[in-house]
Amino acid sequence: MTGRGGGGGRRLMLPPIKYIFELLREHATVSIWLYEQLSIRIEGKIRGFDEFMNLVIDEAVEVKQVTKTNEKETRRPLGTSLKPANFEAN
Repeated sequence: MTGRGGGGGRRLMLPPIKYIFELLREHATVSIWLYEQLSIRIEGKIRGFDEFMNLVIDEAVEVKQVTKTNEKETRRPLGTSLKPANFEAN
């Protein structure tokens, strides 16, 4: 029986704060999806964060995805930016 005991290669679920810490340690590039503006992403490396999940993103780039009104993906460098947990872009 394959579904019993031992875990059988299942992935371990990490709490979000621990996962963010792993991304910070690995200097991984992340893509942050904005809550109410689905066509915009912020990409960069996590430089720091706090217990409220406010993020400091280094080498940040705003990426506008392809939509009906935007025919091609556009990228705009932002540098280092702070992304508060309750961030809403205009």
